[in-house]
Amino acid sequence: MRKTSLFPIPSMFMSLPKMKPRESAAFIASVSKDVKLNQVCIKRVATEIVKAIVSQEFEPNNMMIHSYPLPVIEDASSIEWVFVADALNFSFWALEENAHYSVELRGKQYTGYMALCAAITKAQEAGIPITSAKYYANVTKETVNEIFMSSTREPIPLLEQRWIILQECGKIINEKFDGEFYNCVRQSENSAQKLLDLIVSNFPSFRDEGIFEGERVSFYKRAQILVADIWSVFKGKGLGSFSDIDTITMFADYRVPQTLVHFGAMEYSEKLYKLLSTNHTFFNGDQEEMEIRGCSIHAVELIKEELKSQSMDFNKETLPINSAMIDYFLWEYRRRFATDLAKVPYHKVRCIYY
Repeated sequence: MRKTSLFPIPSMFMSLPKMKPRESAAFIASVSKDVKLNQVCIKRVATEIVKAIVSQEFEPNNMMIHSYPLPVIEDASSIEWVFVADALNFSFWALEENAHYSVELRGKQYTGYMALCAAITKAQEAGIPITSAKYYANVTKETVNEIFMSSTREPIPLLEQRWIILQECGKIINEKFDGEFYNCVRQSENSAQKLLDLIVSNFPSFRDEGIFEGERVSFYKRAQILVADIWSVFKGKGLGSFSDIDTITMFADYRVPQTLVHFGAMEYSEKLYKLLSTNHTFFNGDQEEMEIRGCSIHAVELIKEELKSQSMDFNKETLPINSAMIDYFLWEYRRRFATDLAKVPYHKVRCIYY
C-alpha cells in the first residue's frame, strides 16, 4: 500500500509512457483481481438509461440541473466559476450517511459537492470575488474556512489542501493565462483533449495518475469533469463546442461505482466487499482503489457502446451519447435513490483527486 500525497507518481516512474484514461481503464479491467464487469448488467444499465430518457425522467440536454446552485449563464464568468468548483471538487464522503458537509443557500440545504457549489454562490452574493484568480491566489486559510463554513457540525474535509490548491491554481492562472482560466479554454481551440492536456500539464493538483502493475496510468477525474462542465454549461456551443467530447471518459470517483455495483454491472470479490463493508479507508494508489476506478471507467465505455448499438426510441443525432452523459445519469441516480443505494458499500479515500 502506498500513502496518499499531493503528487502520486514517484520520480523514478516519471519516465514511463503514460496511458490516457480510456487506455488505462481497459488495461486495469483486463488484469483486475477483485473487481469484475458483468456484460449482461452492462446492457441492463443501457436499457435503464433509454427508459429514463424516453420517460423524460432524465434529460441529457439539461445536464446542469437549474435547481442546483450552478451557473446557467453561457459567458466567460461561468468558466471562472466552474474552474474554482472543479479545482475543489474532491472528498465529500462521510462515514455516516446523514453526517455530510452541508451549506444552506436561499433557505435550501445542500450537501457534498452541491454544498461546495452553494458556498461559492453564497460568497459571490456576499461580494467576495471567489472566482477571481487575482483574489484566490492570495486568499488566507481563515478566509477559505469562512467561505466554505458548514451549516452543520460537519466541516468540509481537507480544508488545508483546498486552500493550498486555490492559491496554487490562482498563481498559475495569473502567471500563465493572464488572470483568467477563460484564456486557457481559448487556447484549446475547441478540442476537449487539448484542453485536458493544458489542464493536466499546467495544474499539478489535477494530475490524477498512478502506477498499476508496473504501468503508468491516469484517471483525470477532476480535469475531465472540468472539460465536461464547460461543454455542458455552454450546451456544446461556443466556448463549449468540443468536437471530440466523446474522447472524455467518465469521472472516476467513489459514488458512480456504487451505482454500477447496484445495477450489477460491476462486481466485487467477497474479500473486497467485506473490506468495503467495514468502512476501510484506502490510500490513493492502493491496488483495490485503482481497480475500482479503472473498472468504473471501462464499464461506462462498454455502456456507451451498448447505447450506440441499440435501436433507440429517441433521436441519437440530437442527444449526447457519450461517457459524460452516462456518468451524469449514474451520479444523479445515486442522489435520487440515496436511501436504496446506501446498502451498497463504496470505497473511501481521503485525497485531492476525487
